[in-house]
Amino acid sequence: MTTFAAPDTDTDTERPNTQEMAIIHRAFRRESRLLAELTARVPAGDTARARVLAGYFRWYQLGLSVHHHGEDELVWPLLLARLDLGADVVLRMEAQHEEVAASLVRAQTALVAWEAGAGRSDRDALVEALVEHRAVLIEHLDDEESHLLPLAAEYLSVPEWAAQGEHFLANTPKNALLTLLGAVLEDAQPAERKAFLAGLPLPARIIWFSVGRILYAAHVRRIRGTHRPVAVAADKPNPTDKPGTVDGAASATRSAR
Repeated sequence: MTTFAAPDTDTDTERPNTQEMAIIHRAFRRESRLLAELTARVPAGDTARARVLAGYFRWYQLGLSVHHHGEDELVWPLLLARLDLGADVVLRMEAQHEEVAASLVRAQTALVAWEAGAGRSDRDALVEALVEHRAVLIEHLDDEESHLLPLAAEYLSVPEWAAQGEHFLANTPKNALLTLLGAVLEDAQPAERKAFLAGLPLPARIIWFSVGRILYAAHVRRIRGTHRPVAVAADKPNPTDKPGTVDGAASATRSAR
């Protein structure tokens, strides 16, 4: 229950579309699962493959960390200032972010040991840490989508909500932006993809269409190889979604127009 009024708007159409966050979450759901799956498949001693997946982990860690930092800085404080009893939801989000960050630190520690020699026991320890991280993350994403996003839609203005996207663009290294964008678009439905791209600055859209799709398709081939991931229940695919594949990822990027 809330007691403070939402920002004044002229019409209901001016409310932010917070459900677009589920599109972003879909990427983190998929990639957190793939990290554990792909790591578990690496033969003992294959240090070359271990280095590839270590880079993949750091790419994923960067994207998730910047995403959560944007919420910590731009969303939670505004909601806490405007909510009364509903503030417990925001406080729970803050605590979950800390748990997710701690699980990433544990996985990163295990990664360092495995990357050096690609030993079997080190690999298994890393997989265990990645599975633990994914469990913590999924719990958080489910909770946020069910309980936090409706509050944000009611108590944040459109510019306040959009500030997260601006934060992500400003705080993500340029060499990672396009592949992270590709990860978000991969499992998006055509209408979702169109709306998401429409919210980006024009230069970003031009770069995506000219080189971003090609870079993301190459990223997928390098990371996944012949592995064909199949979506699971925790990924919460749309009923019409098709499981992501190497070719499917490239197709998704090509059709993002």
